[in-house]
Amino acid sequence: MLKQKLGEDVKTAMKAGQTLERDTLRLLQAEIQKREVALGRDLTPEEQLDACAKAVKTRQESIEQFDKAGRKDLADKERAEMAVLQRYLPKVLDEAQTRALVQGLIAELKIGAKKDLGVLMKALLARHKGEVDGKLVQKVAGELLT
Repeated sequence: MLKQKLGEDVKTAMKAGQTLERDTLRLLQAEIQKREVALGRDLTPEEQLDACAKAVKTRQESIEQFDKAGRKDLADKERAEMAVLQRYLPKVLDEAQTRALVQGLIAELKIGAKKDLGVLMKALLARHKGEVDGKLVQKVAGELLT
C-alpha cells in the first residue's frame, strides 16, 4: 500500500538528510490523511494513487505558471517535487503507445467523427486510468478523428 511505503520512504529520506524528498512525501501523507478524515475511512489503494496523481498535476500546473512568470528557481523546485511524486505512480504511456490504444479503441467502438470524442475519452480513461495522460489522449484522438 502506498501509505505504508510513504512512511518508510519518509524515514529513509530523514536519515539521508534529503529535505526536499522528506517534505514532499510528508505533504502527500497529509493529503492522504486529510482525505481519510473527510471520508471517515481508510483510502483504497486506487484512492491513494489518485491523491498522488492530483499532487503531480498540481505541481505541473505550478511549473507552467512559474515558467510564465520567469521564476526558474520555483519552477525547478516544483519539478524536483514532481519527480519525487512520480515514482509512486504507474508509468504513463508515451505518445506512440497512446496512439495505438486510441486507434484500437476507435476501431473497436466504430467511432469516426469528432462528435464521438467524449465517448472515446470516457471508454479509454475508464479502461486505462492512470496509464494514460488525458490531454495526450484528447490530442491524439482529435488528430485521428475527422
